[in-house]
Amino acid sequence: MAANQKINVAAQTDNQSNNEVCEIVCYDAEKISALKHTVDDKEAQGMAQLFKALSDPTRMKMAMYLDKGDELCVCDMAILTGHTIATTSHHLRLMRSLGIAKSRKEGKNVFYSLHDHHIRLLVRMTLEHMREEHCQAE
Repeated sequence: MAANQKINVAAQTDNQSNNEVCEIVCYDAEKISALKHTVDDKEAQGMAQLFKALSDPTRMKMAMYLDKGDELCVCDMAILTGHTIATTSHHLRLMRSLGIAKSRKEGKNVFYSLHDHHIRLLVRMTLEHMREEHCQAE
């Protein structure tokens, strides 16, 4: 059988009429072979951790504030988010440990900013995507 030939197998039915499930199982062996080793498990795990951290609304808001404010003290962030300094500091430390934010100490204050332009771009693109999707739904 040729590598680019598709293999069709009758799919099992669950008494569900769901348009989002293939009615037949179809494998493209050539495409599978080309893609099989292009996604690294450790990279996928790290990316999932990043998205998991940003899936918390408080941390997402913090990332958005850091995008707009460039650098913010923990105390400023606590006021912006309406959380205690301890809770805010906990969220920011987690964001730092996952490579979302970086920190620097100045005197007795700690200032946070986004880790790099990739995180900034991710925050901005996510917001843009959400706004486009939201506008299309209306």
